[in-house]
Amino acid sequence: MQEKTYMDKNELATDEVSIKIAIRRFGNTRRYIYQQWRLLLLAGLIGAAIGLVYALMKKPVYTASCTFVMEENDKSGGSLGQYSSLASMVGIDVGGSNSIFQGDNITQLYNSRLMLEKTLLTSAIFNSKAELLIDKYIDINHLRQAWGNNPTLKDINFDIPQSNFTIQHDSIINLIVNDISKNYLTVDKPDKKLSMISVDVKSRDQLFAKEFADKIVSNVNNFYIQTKIKGAQQNVLLLQHQADSVHNILNSSIGRFASASDANPNPDPASQQELRAPSQRRQIDVQAATAIYTEVVRNLEVARGALERETPLIQVIDQPVLPLDVERTGKIKSLLTGTFIAVSVMILWLISFRIYRSIMS
Repeated sequence: MQEKTYMDKNELATDEVSIKIAIRRFGNTRRYIYQQWRLLLLAGLIGAAIGLVYALMKKPVYTASCTFVMEENDKSGGSLGQYSSLASMVGIDVGGSNSIFQGDNITQLYNSRLMLEKTLLTSAIFNSKAELLIDKYIDINHLRQAWGNNPTLKDINFDIPQSNFTIQHDSIINLIVNDISKNYLTVDKPDKKLSMISVDVKSRDQLFAKEFADKIVSNVNNFYIQTKIKGAQQNVLLLQHQADSVHNILNSSIGRFASASDANPNPDPASQQELRAPSQRRQIDVQAATAIYTEVVRNLEVARGALERETPLIQVIDQPVLPLDVERTGKIKSLLTGTFIAVSVMILWLISFRIYRSIMS
């Protein structure tokens, strides 16, 4: 028992010595760092200068914001429910529930290569001159200067049919699309409960940011609408073609019926039945064509109603307007940040150097 108590006291004494040593070493290190105040001051001044130069040289970033709301029409059937069975007889889907796109999927379209490439190859007006957005991007990022040693890339032209694009064209587009998707474009729904979508485009050139935001919103929304209504639109076109064809047949039948009736205005009673047969056949053709035309027109109206119901309503609320919101790097903030980083690095270096010297001595 006494031996155990002795060991506990010995361990406690050892721990106290270790703590004292650690405190003494910390104090020595702190005094050492204070003694090197000239180096810390020099490091702080250098860091402040670097931070200030960074703030002066860094170009401002402009943000073009576009906000719109999208309303998906009701898919429950509404007033068209009474025509659903009639429409299904002619292959028209008035339910609209099997669309490959739902409302939230429009946000995914903005980062797709298809939409970004289409937007980059769209022309816009810059300083009273029409220019492709991809060429403007290349100029902003000084890529042609970087390609100076490669004549194929330096003189590459995107203002040609896409069918004539080479592997160099596709490679450059891939790089630019990835860069824009990661660093330029942000698509978000500020409120998950609402159908409001916000599209932000950031760039060091405010004209490029504005034009790119306008073009991509227009391209994506048009593509989304056309894809949503493609099936219903094809139904309308098909039924319209059928209605026109049946209408022409009806007009032709009416003309032949009138000609047959005028051919024998006062037929001989003995041959009356024989002479009226062609006229009666023409009349039956007219009646049949009239019934078919009536049914096709009715189906056409159902298809038009389905098309209207399938078409989503997209209303732009806010568009980017010059001058755009700008984000600048603050001089004071950069100066303080540069000072803090430089002094911290110098302190770590001094501590590491002191530890290394103590180990080697």
